[in-house]
Amino acid sequence: MNKISDYLGADHARCDDLFEHLELFVNQAKWEDAETAFEKFERAMERHFGMEETVLFVAFEQATGSSAGPTSIMRMEHQHLRDIIGCLSEAVRQHDADDFFGNADTLRIMMHQHNQKEESILYLMTDRVLSDRHDEIISVMRQLGTVGVVDYLG
Repeated sequence: MNKISDYLGADHARCDDLFEHLELFVNQAKWEDAETAFEKFERAMERHFGMEETVLFVAFEQATGSSAGPTSIMRMEHQHLRDIIGCLSEAVRQHDADDFFGNADTLRIMMHQHNQKEESILYLMTDRVLSDRHDEIISVMRQLGTVGVVDYLG
């Protein structure tokens, strides 16, 4: 049986890799490549947030009978991350490396802290609470995640 924590933890790593590629292109002032890399990163992040918000969090909240607690905090943090990603979008569009890296530093720190909370607390809780539904939930997340998503290495 697959674990939710393994599946989503691997997706965190995928998003982190895309972010590193984006930073590399901006650092080299390869703006056309940076724009493409940003689009891939943004899609991957939205895919990840969507898998959590529309599949995992809903299943967890139904199983526990509560929408308060860790899922509400993670949704709030997702919005903060989206706001910073919006700032990165503008910086890439304007070809403004200084603005990009100022926001990228903030995003990197927030993503790391957010991912640590999910991987060390929430995902382990979902593995336990949803233990009889792992394969089903992962299958639904995979289906959601493949709609319109280009392979990140492509």
